[in-house]
Amino acid sequence: MIHTKDLTKKFDDFLAVDMLNFTVNPGQVLVMLGPNGAGKTTTVRMLTSILKPTKGSATIAGYDVVEQADKVRKAVGVLTEHHGLYARMTMTEYLDFFGGLYLLSKDETRRRVEPLIVRFNLTDAKKKRLGEFSKGMRQKLALVRALIHDPPVLLLDEPTSAMDPESARMVRDSIAGLRSSDRTIVLCTHNLTEAEQLADIVAIIHQGKIILAGSVPEIKSKVLGEPEYIAYFSESIGGWHSDHVANAHMTGRGDDWMKFRISDPEIANTRLMKEMIQAGLPIVSFQAVPRSLEDAYLRAVRNEDLEGVTQ
Repeated sequence: MIHTKDLTKKFDDFLAVDMLNFTVNPGQVLVMLGPNGAGKTTTVRMLTSILKPTKGSATIAGYDVVEQADKVRKAVGVLTEHHGLYARMTMTEYLDFFGGLYLLSKDETRRRVEPLIVRFNLTDAKKKRLGEFSKGMRQKLALVRALIHDPPVLLLDEPTSAMDPESARMVRDSIAGLRSSDRTIVLCTHNLTEAEQLADIVAIIHQGKIILAGSVPEIKSKVLGEPEYIAYFSESIGGWHSDHVANAHMTGRGDDWMKFRISDPEIANTRLMKEMIQAGLPIVSFQAVPRSLEDAYLRAVRNEDLEGVTQ
């Protein structure tokens, strides 16, 4: 659904986007992460045919972003960081206006937006002028606008920015609900929890380049190493240790706990717990040591311990 090849954008002497290559298939959510100025928004603008690439190419739903810009714009729904809402319009007037831009009648526009207005809890705001809307309400309205024409590709730049926790969760749940075999979603966010919940693929962009890409578990594994597990016991286990379970290596211990780095949890965990039980150890719990996408992201952009890590 989305494919880029050596996608590059240069402004005078500043290289904003440097040779991006990625593919997002129908049904997938790509989350782009990176510090301010990394090139995320510039990439989105090229994908929406707002900016022309300096070099390389991109296709959206089979359409070239340069040669078939009009078709690209019809195929995408876009939520930008700055919405361009018209403060004197009411919500109904605003959505009718954008429905008309997509050649929809007022009846068709209202038929399409009504369930979205209900979903985003905006029903009571239909007759309010947009200048009266809170930041969170404006964000939700902009998302409704992006969905008016039921696009196969959604490009969302900071969709939960400035929202209270309840509204942000509502939008995240809605984005998850928009995932389908016929739709591709690209999401730019600084919210690492949001990224972890929604992403099929994560692309970490730094100084215009993709420095790391993959699923969330792949990103964690590449940057943080093999997963760790910790076993807690109800009493001292003395000097017991395991040397017999392949792919399980002890990395720490205390009087009533042991920590392991395990490269093949599906097999090694079962064997390790079986060995502990047979040894009569009083196991209270055996669980994964939490590892967040935030930890992996921060290490990646700081270029810590990444020698040999590839996309």
